[in-house]
Amino acid sequence: MKKLAIAILVLIIIAGGAMFYAWNGMKPVASSETPVEFTIESGMRTVQIADLLEEKGLIKNALLFKGYLKMKNEGSRFMAGTYEAKPGVTYDELISMLNNGDVKPEEMIRFTIPEGYTILQMAETISNESGLDAEEFVKLADQSTGWDVSIVNEIPKDEELRHFLEGYLFPATYEIPKDSTEQDVIQMMLAQMEKRLDEIPDWKNLLEQRGLTLHELLTVASLVEREVVVDKERALVAGVIYNRLEEDMKLEIDATVQYLLDKPKERLLYKDLEVDNPYNTYRNKGLPPGPISSPSIASIKAALNPEPSEYFFYVTKKDGTQEHLFAKTYKEHLQNIEKSKEMAK
Repeated sequence: MKKLAIAILVLIIIAGGAMFYAWNGMKPVASSETPVEFTIESGMRTVQIADLLEEKGLIKNALLFKGYLKMKNEGSRFMAGTYEAKPGVTYDELISMLNNGDVKPEEMIRFTIPEGYTILQMAETISNESGLDAEEFVKLADQSTGWDVSIVNEIPKDEELRHFLEGYLFPATYEIPKDSTEQDVIQMMLAQMEKRLDEIPDWKNLLEQRGLTLHELLTVASLVEREVVVDKERALVAGVIYNRLEEDMKLEIDATVQYLLDKPKERLLYKDLEVDNPYNTYRNKGLPPGPISSPSIASIKAALNPEPSEYFFYVTKKDGTQEHLFAKTYKEHLQNIEKSKEMAK
């Protein structure tokens, strides 16, 4: 009996030791605020994953983790990807992370393109915010091929276009993965323009009713964008543009001349208005060859739904409101110019 009791005691001690070993081995490793990155490759077996987690210092014992997975019937739903976990996580937390595919968020870069920006302004902004190459961005924006967006097919192959994609890159705030290329960014901005256009109810029918192409619509919208600050005037200014086009009048829009300058001027001189370029609406009738900026949705909607009026002229009020005085005749327009000057005094 004495020998049997000793044998039982030995077995109890061994079992207890094994249980303590397992209990201690399954406890989380010492906590740390420094995250550990690890990658689960596609097709990786659970035994390999367990070994990797031990190697990375996220678990104490790979063998015990394998046993725990088997006991819990886990491991078959683990998803591939690059993960990040802080030492101190439990087995269940690791299992949940791998089952849900809670991969490490990509390092993102954020930049904002204001409404009315040109390709050149975009290139500079994106370069400053992301480190991408501004010259490469402009070079790509002049290419007519390689874009997986249908609206690009609406752009005429016109040699007079200053930049092929001008007006087609939607102005907004974007977040892009740090390893994005200049082409990735342009593709994203083109796709966003197409998406935002499709959110306008019945826009294609409205376009057809006005007898416009998409290229002409975005060109008018870009003129509105650069001419108007006060939202309530967008549709009215769009109406003035259409009125002048219908009467075969030159548009005489300062913004088309400013577009040709390396740096916009606070005030254009008469010699600036004489520049020989198809974008100069002081010298040429009709619309310029293409958009002069990236218009907002508000300006696109205004170009689709202009406010009917008998106005052919407008001049900016010099009272700080950035609103305009509108006129039906040139005589009234001259009077409004004088009124505007009086406002500045």
